[in-house]
Amino acid sequence: MRRYILLRSFVFSYGVVTTRNDLEIGLLPLAGSAPVAWSVSERPIDYQEALAAMTSRAAAIARGEAAELVWLLEHPPLYTSGTSAQPHELLDARFPVYVAGRGGQFTYHGPGQRVGYVMLDLKRRAPDVRRLVSSIEEWIIRALGAFGVHGERREDRVGVWVARPDKGDGAEDKIAAIGIRIQRWVTLHGFSLNVAPDLSHFSGIVPCGVSEQRFGVTSLADLGRPDSMRDVDHALRAAFEPLFGTTIEAQDVASTENRSPGRRSAKSAESASR
Repeated sequence: MRRYILLRSFVFSYGVVTTRNDLEIGLLPLAGSAPVAWSVSERPIDYQEALAAMTSRAAAIARGEAAELVWLLEHPPLYTSGTSAQPHELLDARFPVYVAGRGGQFTYHGPGQRVGYVMLDLKRRAPDVRRLVSSIEEWIIRALGAFGVHGERREDRVGVWVARPDKGDGAEDKIAAIGIRIQRWVTLHGFSLNVAPDLSHFSGIVPCGVSEQRFGVTSLADLGRPDSMRDVDHALRAAFEPLFGTTIEAQDVASTENRSPGRRSAKSAESASR
């Protein structure tokens, strides 16, 4: 079982935890805290641009100079490599590959997938990383419920899963991935929820390191729910507030944070040898 260590900057990764369903759910802020800014980008955002904006904003939150933020966006097709990724899990580098600095393994991002970058100050809430991850899972599970999809968490696999009895005994598909980094007790990165991406793009990696044949990936569209991204965003916001607190509309982060002189670029990884 892997453990996490609390440092000034760390990533989150753990193995089998047999009591995840017993963890407290929700991370409401201290009374009197400002609402969480809620920003939605309409255009696809380059990964390096997004990482720079997220890093800049998280640093400002840690200094007490900016409000907490949830930023919803889409990326062009790409793969990201987490801190636990293994080179052999990159099967076909057909898209750019980036070192993400978050916990987890390889993940795909692309059009039709809603990415949520979540920047919360845990000092204003609770410095409990496992509770944070379980609360993000619960947030997505509740949002999926608005579309009649029964998402579930698993003891040994972080993320949100959907049972697929139509695919065989014990078959399950992942519909949402979660990868978190904590820096000065401010969260970075977040989740990706498959709305209507091209699922064949996942075949270039071992998604999140899960290689068993009975585990795959799915999306709302794959499950017969052709809902719009706007509908998904509304469901995400409605499910967020009871768990994390009130929100307020914010400007598009891509057009504001990247004016900061403190922005940094992501590091692009060369195609891994297999």
